[in-house]
Order: sequence, then C-alpha cells, then structure tokens
Amino acid sequence: MDSRRRAEHYEVSSMSPHGADTTVVLPMLSRGKHRNARKGACFMEFASYLAGERWSDHPECTHPLLASLARQVNDAISDERRSDLVALIPSVVGLSSDDPHVDVHIALRAASTGLPIAAAERQRVLAVAVLSAEQVLSMLDGRGPQELSDRGRWALEQAPHAASWAREFADGQEITINGFRRNAAPTSVRCAVQGIAQACVDNPDAVLYDLLAETIDDCLRMTGRAVGHHVVDDPRLTAELAGLPS
Repeated sequence: MDSRRRAEHYEVSSMSPHGADTTVVLPMLSRGKHRNARKGACFMEFASYLAGERWSDHPECTHPLLASLARQVNDAISDERRSDLVALIPSVVGLSSDDPHVDVHIALRAASTGLPIAAAERQRVLAVAVLSAEQVLSMLDGRGPQELSDRGRWALEQAPHAASWAREFADGQEITINGFRRNAAPTSVRCAVQGIAQACVDNPDAVLYDLLAETIDDCLRMTGRAVGHHVVDDPRLTAELAGLPS
C-alpha cells in the first residue's frame, strides 16, 4: 500500500469506568462534509464532536465566519498536511462572539494574507476586500475614512496596481456593517483561501495553516481567552485527536 495514503479512521483503545477495554473509532480529517464519523470528518465536524453537539460542519460552538475559514482551509490544504490542523481544533470550541469586530478582523487577515501572493485577477477582489474591511473598521472605531490598519496598509503596498484599481472601484460606494458581515466578509475569506491555495509560492500549505492559526489567535484575543496554546489538556483526548493509542 502507498505509504502516503491515509486511513479514513483510526481506533483508540481506552478503559471504561467499569474497567472494560473499549475501542472508539474516530475519523481522520478529510475534505468535504461527512454524514457521520464513520464516513470521515472535516475540521468543524470534529469540533462539533469535541463540543458535544450534534454531528455537523456548522456547529453552534464556533463563530460562523471562523468556522467557514476552518472548513475552507481544511478542504484546500493538501492531504499530507491536513492532519497538522488537528491541534487547532480544540481552540475553536466555544470561540464565538457577536462583536462585529471579530468578523472584520477575520476577513481582514484573510484578505491581507492572500493579496500579496494571489494571482493578478484575484488580487483585485482581495484589494477591494481589504478596503471594505478597513472602511467597516473606521465606522466601528470612529476613525478617519482614510486611516488604515498596519496590516491593511502593508497588504495594499504589496500589490499597488490592484490597490489602485480597488480604490477607484470602491470610490463612492457605501457599505453597511450588516451587509459586510452577511456578504463581503464570507466572500473575502473564500477568495483569500482559494488565492492562497492556487498561489505560485513554495509552500501554500504553510500559509494556509498559519492563516487559520493566527486568525484563531486573533479571535481568542478579542474574546479575552488565552492565546497561542493550541493543545488539549486531557491527555487521552490528545491521543484521540492525534490518532495514537491512549
């Protein structure tokens, strides 16, 4: 058998409270949506399992836009690197907020990560996404309309032609906070992940992984939770997630 092929499931043996040896079958991460754990699991389906929710790739335990980013990174990253995402899954359980800043910063990080490396035709879309996110931030924070965050300014400087086109395109167009959250933010995330996955760079997988990890850290920071500890405290659960015997 080709050593690069991954099993769709792995078995974890553990002792039940009554002392009996039990075997739990857990899925390996794979692309797409799965009807149940026996068919495999994506990042967010595994999160629903950890949260104790009904099996779903749209669990209630995670901010919807962050969950969308996680699903798309799960699908876009290579089979060889997808298992690296496992360590990030516990961090998204319970990570949600109604604060519109969260949506804006998720979209802004995604667009500003993809803009410098995406193909030219996609750069225009991502430059518009950066400017839209910055405009909403200006409304939320009461800053001047021409003021940009360091992240947004840096990203636009990496693609000056796309930035110039986007400024002309966006001139005079109005955007609402609710409209951004409903339409522009999900589009920004989708285009960014696609642009990164198809970019002519040495290691797009690493960029995708870092995008998701850093976005999770952003959300942890904005919601007042500990940042940078993408691990599971329960040793047996750690073994389950890693596919190792507990």
